[in-house]
Amino acid sequence: MPSLGPVKRRDLIACLRRIDFNGPYSGGRHEFMYKGNVTVVLPNPHQSDVGRELLVRVLRQAGVSSEEWEKL
Repeated sequence: MPSLGPVKRRDLIACLRRIDFNGPYSGGRHEFMYKGNVTVVLPNPHQSDVGRELLVRVLRQAGVSSEEWEKL
């Protein structure tokens, strides 16, 4: 994956699957993915990419460091 910056939602989901997250599944207002007892809420699909700030929040929920993200 490129450095920590804007990314397409589809690529975010693909990377989370590479580290064994299951989903995405329908939730209340947002889809989510899970791995064991860790649940990650995904941003809703929009025309633009997932921004850096939102990506950082999603990765924090997933317990993925920026170094691990760049290795994906």
